[in-house]
Amino acid sequence: MIEQIALDRGHEIVSIIDIDNQQDFDSPEFASADVAIEFTAPQAAYGNYLKAWKAGVKVVSGSTGWMKEHGDEVRQACSEDGKTLFWASNFSIGVAIFSAVNRYLAKIMNQFPQYDVEMEETHHVHKLDHPSGTAITLAEEIVENIDRKEDWKEDTTDKKYLRVDHIRRGEVPGIHTIRYDSDADLITITHDAHSRRGFALGAVLAAEYTKDHQGLLTISDMFKF
Repeated sequence: MIEQIALDRGHEIVSIIDIDNQQDFDSPEFASADVAIEFTAPQAAYGNYLKAWKAGVKVVSGSTGWMKEHGDEVRQACSEDGKTLFWASNFSIGVAIFSAVNRYLAKIMNQFPQYDVEMEETHHVHKLDHPSGTAITLAEEIVENIDRKEDWKEDTTDKKYLRVDHIRRGEVPGIHTIRYDSDADLITITHDAHSRRGFALGAVLAAEYTKDHQGLLTISDMFKF
């Protein structure tokens, strides 16, 4: 889907690399790229960044799970060594808007301790990790803005933590729901993806942005909410 959208927007794809042709990282075709779009797995992502940077290619990545182990090295590479990585846990334009609403709502709800907050994310049965990278990002935004929450956790009843639940069913592209509940009422915000096309379009838009920018970039750089 990323490939088709890139072509539809007038871009040329010079290289496609998978597990079976890793040697193509050293090819002149790959080195001719302006930007590489990388969606793999935690154990592969950081190594892919290094190979792309070695070839002089900027990277757009939606891979999650690598930052705890390699975050410091990536930040140093982008801030001191002139490398470029556009990273986001979710590339959907709708999720970017939803995230901005989430941050704003959390700041408001910090003033109203009678509301407890919890989150639920639902994805297709093929998604093995949980909670989703998007849910983690949204949870971190809530914790950052609500003083009564120390951190987030799955399957907790401790009110000092933001509870995050996950559901895996069918072919659901992704649903994220945040609820603020009190004795008086319930406030709910939800992002429900109809398909994966929104994520793919966002990744191509990020690549277009990354071509002309440098450093460690993310959605908030591309969209000024």
